[in-house]
Amino acid sequence: MIVDAHQHFWAIARGDYGWMEGNPAVDKIRNDYRPEHLDVFRRKLGIDRTVLVQAAPSIEETEYLLGIADAVPWVGKVVGWVNFEDLSHLKHLERFAGHAKFAGVRPMIQDISDKDWMLREDVQWAYEAIIELDLSFDALGFPVHLQNFLKLFDRYPSMRVVVDHCMKPRIRDNEFDGWAEGIEAIARNTQAFCKFSGLVTEATKDWSIVSLKPYAGHVLKCFGAERVMWGSDWPVVELAASYDGWWRAAHELTGTGQRQELIFGATAAEFYRLN
Repeated sequence: MIVDAHQHFWAIARGDYGWMEGNPAVDKIRNDYRPEHLDVFRRKLGIDRTVLVQAAPSIEETEYLLGIADAVPWVGKVVGWVNFEDLSHLKHLERFAGHAKFAGVRPMIQDISDKDWMLREDVQWAYEAIIELDLSFDALGFPVHLQNFLKLFDRYPSMRVVVDHCMKPRIRDNEFDGWAEGIEAIARNTQAFCKFSGLVTEATKDWSIVSLKPYAGHVLKCFGAERVMWGSDWPVVELAASYDGWWRAAHELTGTGQRQELIFGATAAEFYRLN
């Protein structure tokens, strides 16, 4: 099974993609993206399943994504959203957990100004519910969040966690050491997995395999292929590369043989429990 462990769909008219509003940097992807658009790449590259990830902080978007998953056989799982600051959203989490294709949740921590938000007392109920309902947690943030994520994962060692986009190292600024130390600490001290995605959008416009290699190599060294899964981050990836361009680069960066079988399918299938 070949798996794209991180992709998005959105319909602009839905109106809850706040991160796009007033942001000229994302003009290129301010369009509707639907299953038929991704299916072109999926068929071309032989991708069997995808993991559809939230892109808006709303219950309505999660319901929208689950509706797509119901209609599209190759969408294997959905990572949704609930409001961690509202205990009444436990009912939504419980409701979503009853859907066969619902995997877990992703709070949009990278967009929250308080870097300590994830450790606030009023949001702890959500992690406890994730564990109780046997769901997964996608950790979306920046290198500044690494230390707090380590504290969080230590606090909830039984929570199934995957780090999104290698925690977005600042490749364009040649910042490596602080990020590398934080990633290594999470890999060594927790059971977290890591998504091999998002690197090209954190690099310069003229990125190359050479510029990505130190970051890719560090992730693979720290987590090992059995805890790393490839994701396209499509259509966000189109800000820096084509779907197939990142696919080819990721293959070049990850080696051959069993390692690629794990990274491009088996690891994601295990973590997200894909049939």
